[in-house]
Amino acid sequence: QVQLVESGGGLVQAGGSLRLSCAASVSVFSFNAMGWYRQAPGKQRELVATISNSGSTNYAGSVKGRFTMSRDNAKNTVALQMNSLKPEDTGVYGCYAQTFGRSDFWGQGTQVTVSS
Repeated sequence: QVQLVESGGGLVQAGGSLRLSCAASVSVFSFNAMGWYRQAPGKQRELVATISNSGSTNYAGSVKGRFTMSRDNAKNTVALQMNSLKPEDTGVYGCYAQTFGRSDFWGQGTQVTVSS
């Protein structure tokens, strides 16, 4: 069973930075894609960043230019560097992985709160 465990959330002032990390229980090369989701209070969960098996990244328009997703193949981890944070970035951030068989796995998430 795939497990995804996030770390690195917290409270930060607007304009600040946070780095999130997600450790996978299997090789990251087992996945067709990995990503980070965000669920703000009262809103639907949305993917804000993804990385393909080949290493290509994509970002939601709301975070493009501020967030950077990376992958460490040796450690089986992915990270999300979040800069220039805004209060509207507040939410639960979690890790996502999709296998080549199109099975989806979601981590439980970590809280990110950006104060104004």
